[in-house]
Amino acid sequence: MGGVVIEIDFDHALHSWDQWTLLSIEEMRDRFKMDEAYERHERGEIEASEYFTHLRNVLELEASDSEIESGWNAIFLDEIVESVNYIRAVNNDLPCFAFTNSNPTHQTSWMSAFPRVVESFHKIFVSSELGLRKPERKAFKAISDATGISLDAMLFFDDTEENVKGAQAAGMHAVHVKGHTDVEQALSKIGAL
Repeated sequence: MGGVVIEIDFDHALHSWDQWTLLSIEEMRDRFKMDEAYERHERGEIEASEYFTHLRNVLELEASDSEIESGWNAIFLDEIVESVNYIRAVNNDLPCFAFTNSNPTHQTSWMSAFPRVVESFHKIFVSSELGLRKPERKAFKAISDATGISLDAMLFFDDTEENVKGAQAAGMHAVHVKGHTDVEQALSKIGAL
């Protein structure tokens, strides 16, 4: 969802946390990684409190869980209106699903902040509920099994090249989204728009 239908920027989290650390924004940017703890949190293997403790240590934050959570949710900026409109235009004729690498804290935030985005999909699959995340082949297979749609019949959009390559390796048609025109062009190409 992030980067395709919701605009995100992790720098907003870093700027929010800036008041709780002696590290500079650049130092925090260097230290913040989508590391093992990040991935485990997205698979639902660890709770937010454990992940926030990890962030507290890595970024040297003198902040409470609620202060870290506030910054954590600051990454969500706005819906990408054009992409959402394209999905809404085709979802009566095509089943539209979202698959997001996300965690319960973020999920609560984007579900509340972007109801129009949430309503645009027949179902949203969340990595922390599945216990699997993109670009794992098992994750794509789980979506296929849940929807009853074969992987080679799916058109997958993602803003991360690694996830696009993972989807292609799993047998899906996949589009690397760098802007809403990529969504429009791909849907037009299959005659959906």
